Amino acid sequence: MTKPVMIALFAIPFSAMVFNAKTADETILVPAKNNVAEKAEQAQTKNWMLDRSHSNVKFTVTHMVVSEVDGSFGKYNGTMVTNGDDFTTAKINFTVDVASINTNNEGRDRHLKNDDFFNVEKFPEMKFESTSMKKTGDNKYELTGNLTIRDITKPVKFDVVHLGNTVDRGRTKAGFKATATIDRFDFNLKWDRVTEAGNLVVARDVKININCAWVEAPPAQNN
Repeated sequence: MTKPVMIALFAIPFSAMVFNAKTADETILVPAKNNVAEKAEQAQTKNWMLDRSHSNVKFTVTHMVVSEVDGSFGKYNGTMVTNGDDFTTAKINFTVDVASINTNNEGRDRHLKNDDFFNVEKFPEMKFESTSMKKTGDNKYELTGNLTIRDITKPVKFDVVHLGNTVDRGRTKAGFKATATIDRFDFNLKWDRVTEAGNLVVARDVKININCAWVEAPPAQNN
């Protein structure tokens, strides 16, 4: 047998073996790498629950120029998802039961619940959904998101202070204080009676103060 024929006979199976080995490597290794990356990502994701017994939602508004009225909401809930303890990755959803408003005056609370303000029968919830959480300094953040009051949704920025973390029963707890000021007219909280001097009885600007304690949720149980 001549040398060229022998070379051709040996070259074909050798090439086939190289091709098959490469194909086998790709079939085995690519999914393995994807699985590792997926597991790492899942391990870093943290789900947080709102600790309502150590949180509060309050607001302050100027009344007749010379005084301030404080109020709060008694019913609210929220969730937060982060990549590990990196709060710049936070995705926050927050809801407030508007009917739970309390300003320590029954007549005023009834007025706030009617259509001059919140119209709780038609719009029972306020909602906030975050779009970004940017670090601005030591333990300080700027939280941006969409706030919905009545049927109006507008972007709002909160100044946030991270009060710190602690560990209780093996789970991390994190505390935050968030403050913002909104124009109530932007959300059709429209009552606008004026005083004899021409000033609004209830000011347009409303200061929002939220204290949140978040608790790391227990890991999901696989069935």
